Amino acid sequence: MSASERFSLQPSPDKWQPAWRARGTLREQHFDLPAGVSSVTFDKTLMVGVDFSGIHFVSFSAHGSRFESCDFSGTTFENLSMGATGVRRSWNRRVSWPQSVFRDCVFRRTRFAPLTFFGNVRFERCVFDGSRLRDQTSTSEAEFVDCVFLGRVRDVNFWGRPTHDQAALGRDRNDFTGNDFTGAELDGVAFRHIDLRAQRFPGLPGYALLDRVSARVEAALPVVERWPDPRHREKARFSLEFLAERALEYNDDHRLVSPSELGRKLPPALREELFEALRGTTSDISPG
Repeated sequence: MSASERFSLQPSPDKWQPAWRARGTLREQHFDLPAGVSSVTFDKTLMVGVDFSGIHFVSFSAHGSRFESCDFSGTTFENLSMGATGVRRSWNRRVSWPQSVFRDCVFRRTRFAPLTFFGNVRFERCVFDGSRLRDQTSTSEAEFVDCVFLGRVRDVNFWGRPTHDQAALGRDRNDFTGNDFTGAELDGVAFRHIDLRAQRFPGLPGYALLDRVSARVEAALPVVERWPDPRHREKARFSLEFLAERALEYNDDHRLVSPSELGRKLPPALREELFEALRGTTSDISPG
């Protein structure tokens, strides 16, 4: 290992941040923690082909670091910051916010911490296979390019536009393109200010990528008005109005739609009828 690639893992000198601090470069080996250590901050590190599989981290934080072809299979995170604003006493100084990058990494059966702070992080060609991706809302600065999602993805927000700190990030748009969700089950997943046509989604019978959603909703309302139960009509109208508002606000009147989100308290048969009505009003743009 050359001097320029020297790697160190040492206790942090900052009493406000008790995690151990990793610096330098590590290549093609298993990441080993010293006995009794489970909290690590990666500060401007380069990890290439490093095996993190099966490790339990009480705290994992990455700041201005790159992880290339790393394996996080079976890794567990209690507290996770994938694109931290800084280290030591610079945590809240968002004048300049360096990006952490995960490229060609595997997250298979990885247990992400609930409410992970994704921060200024970029994922390129990463695989999320059966990962515990759920209840993730702190994602407004994260970028995803050519990633593959497999298994259940639940209650996650994806953003094409950072909601704050654009000056510190140095951009007003997040890259979000070429991602493959065809093998995923999407439950409560929101895509905001993202070109849905630049992604791959699962198709029928469970999902349809629709254009002109507001017009489709207007055309589908007469179907709802023929239902005999007024409670069902009320729930359906509310779901359709919400669908149209969100499609116009976030995705240029496009929306990935599934029967399950069309009034969760409606009987399944009515949800399917509503789904077919939305699809049948004009030609949809579903994959396949």
